[in-house]
Amino acid sequence: MAATTECGADSNALGNNMSLKKALSAASPLTLRVVAECPVTKARACDLILPHSDVSTPVFMPVGTQGTLKGITVDQLDGLGCQICLGNTYHLGMRPGPELIEKANGLHGFMNWKRNLLTDSGGFQMVSLVELSEVTEEGVKFKSPYDGKEILLSPEKSISIQNSLGSDIMMQLDDVVSSTVTGPRVEEAMHRSIRWLDRCIAANKNPDKQNLFAIIQGGLNAKLRKACLDEMTKRDVPGFAIGGLSGGEEKDDFWRMVTLSTDHLPREKPRYLMGVGYAVDLVVCVALGCDMFDCVFPTRTARFGSALVPWGSLQVKQKQYAKDLQPIDPDCQCPTCKRHSRAYLHALFKSDTAAMHHITIHNIAYQLSLMHSVRQSIIEGRFPEFIQTFMKRMFPSREQYPSWAVDALASVNVTLE
Repeated sequence: MAATTECGADSNALGNNMSLKKALSAASPLTLRVVAECPVTKARACDLILPHSDVSTPVFMPVGTQGTLKGITVDQLDGLGCQICLGNTYHLGMRPGPELIEKANGLHGFMNWKRNLLTDSGGFQMVSLVELSEVTEEGVKFKSPYDGKEILLSPEKSISIQNSLGSDIMMQLDDVVSSTVTGPRVEEAMHRSIRWLDRCIAANKNPDKQNLFAIIQGGLNAKLRKACLDEMTKRDVPGFAIGGLSGGEEKDDFWRMVTLSTDHLPREKPRYLMGVGYAVDLVVCVALGCDMFDCVFPTRTARFGSALVPWGSLQVKQKQYAKDLQPIDPDCQCPTCKRHSRAYLHALFKSDTAAMHHITIHNIAYQLSLMHSVRQSIIEGRFPEFIQTFMKRMFPSREQYPSWAVDALASVNVTLE
C-alpha cells in the first residue's frame, strides 16, 4: 500500500490512467520489428519504423543540442547515413523558442532535416545546471542561463514544447539526480519520475504522430530500479529509456544496472540507454540488450583534435603527425579520410576551425560504421566473434581489457580470449 501512495495513484486514478495508456498505445506511430537475436548474448538487431524513416538498430544517435550538430551541416549528416539525431528541449525551448519552431513546421522544417528526431525532455539539465535549478512536485524551476529569468519546466510544459518541436520520439520529464548520489533523494526522484510520466502521457497532444518514451530511474539501487521498471512497464508507452547512468559511477555498478533493466524491459519495445558513446561501452551494452544510444562524446572530443579509431583515438595535434600523409584511418571511407591526411589536419588545427569540422565528420562516421558492423554481425550470427576481434584491436593485450567489460560480457556468455 505504501508504494501505491508514494507513486501518487489511488485505484480509481490508476484505472483511468491505464485506459488512457491503452488508448495512446493503440495509436502509437512506432513499430519495432526484431530482425535477429544473438543466440549467445542479449544482443538484437531491429528495424524501428518511425514517422519520418526507418531506423536500423543497434543505433548511435548524434546529439544536436540546438537544432544542429556542432561542426557539421545537416546535408553532411544525411550523407553519412544518419537516420536519427537528437535535439534538446530545454535549450530549444529557451532559444529560439517553440512558437518560432512550430511556425517553421517543427524542428524538422526549422533545421531542414528529413529523417527522424528525438528530443530529450530537459530533465538532464537538473544535473548539468544544478546550481540554476530547484525541483518541486510541480516541476523544475530554472534560472535562465541566458537572461537570469526564472522559468518552470513542468511535465506538461516539457511535452508542450516537444509537441511544438514535432520530434518523432519525445522523452518524458523525469526527476534526474546524479548517478553518484545515494540515500532518500534517489528514491524520491524515482517515485516522482513515475508520477511525472503519467502527467506527460496525459499532456501529449499528438500521440498519433509522436512517440513518448518513459525513462527508468532508481540510481544504482537494484531494488529501486526494479520497482521503477515494474511500475513504468505497466504504462504501455511506445519505448523505454534507461536513465540516471553514465554520470561518473563505477563501471561495475553501471553495467549491472543496465543488464537489470534490459532483463525486465519488454521485448517488443525499443530500449534506449541514455548518454553512452564510448566504443567499448556501445559494444558491451549491445551485448547486454540495448538498442539505442546517444552521447556528445564523438563531437565534443573532435573539437579537441581527438579522432576515433578502432584502436582507440588518434590525437592529430601531436607533433608525430606533422609529416604523416596517411588518412586518420586507412580503412575508413568517410569524406575526411578519403580527402585529407593526418599532416593536413595537424597543420589546419593550428590556424583554422575547419580542422574540428573534418574530425567531427570522421568521428560521427566512425560511430555509425561501428553500429552498422555490430548489426551485421548480429544478423549473420557472429556477434560473439565480432566482440573478440573488436576487443583485440582496441587493446594491445588481454591484460588491458577493462575488468568491468570482461565481467559484463561473461554475464552474457562471452569469455574474452
